[in-house]
Amino acid sequence: MTAPTDPALEFDGIRALVTGGGAGIGAATATALMSRGARVAVLDLDPSGAPDGALPLRCDLGDTAAVEAAVEEAAAQLGGIDVVINNAGIGAQGDVAANSDEEWLRVLDINVLSVARVTRAALPHLRRSESAAVVNTASIASALGLPDRVLYSASKGAVQAMTLAMAADWVREGIRVNAVVPGTANTPWVGRLLDAADDPAAERAALEARQPHGRLVEPEEVAEAHCYLASPRNRSTTGVLLPIDGGMTGLRTRQ
Repeated sequence: MTAPTDPALEFDGIRALVTGGGAGIGAATATALMSRGARVAVLDLDPSGAPDGALPLRCDLGDTAAVEAAVEEAAAQLGGIDVVINNAGIGAQGDVAANSDEEWLRVLDINVLSVARVTRAALPHLRRSESAAVVNTASIASALGLPDRVLYSASKGAVQAMTLAMAADWVREGIRVNAVVPGTANTPWVGRLLDAADDPAAERAALEARQPHGRLVEPEEVAEAHCYLASPRNRSTTGVLLPIDGGMTGLRTRQ
């Protein structure tokens, strides 16, 4: 498939699957893909917030049978799958002693195993596509030591490692695999953390100050990166971990 020359039709003919597309970054990504011509299915435990025009599919990403059924339903209704955006994830706070074994398993199940479940289920369709791409959502927590984020960091570190390994496995088949590495983003989960803080305004100011550009990353900015890495225009882009973090991982500015 030759990529259209009109940027507005960049994803014309592309069938995309977005996990966690019912809110936040996932919903912004689904919207951005559709604005470029893609047909999009959203897999989410609550897909009611999926953008208009997307195919909303309720799916428990911790259930292998449910994932396989939802991916097949998406492929049937879209006519195939070319792009998978593994964006779904849940947060966790605390040091290594803060979370039980059960919580470790719950977070790893959604943040790590769901990437394997969804990609594995979509793989036969990706292998039939001329524009196959997988984009995972990692985190700066996978590259930097952040306080009180041991479990979350471990899960996103696994996503980063999986991205590179999958890219190596499938590069000769023409299936590109990349990851976006967002900084602290203005998502519903971060909003809930701020609301629960003793001083939400001070906590927000601290999170904003931690990023060199002085603010939270917006979901639409991460969505743009998802689109870039998934685009059929970028056929030589694979095995890339793309930070969208206001310079947090690469810059050391003077205070």
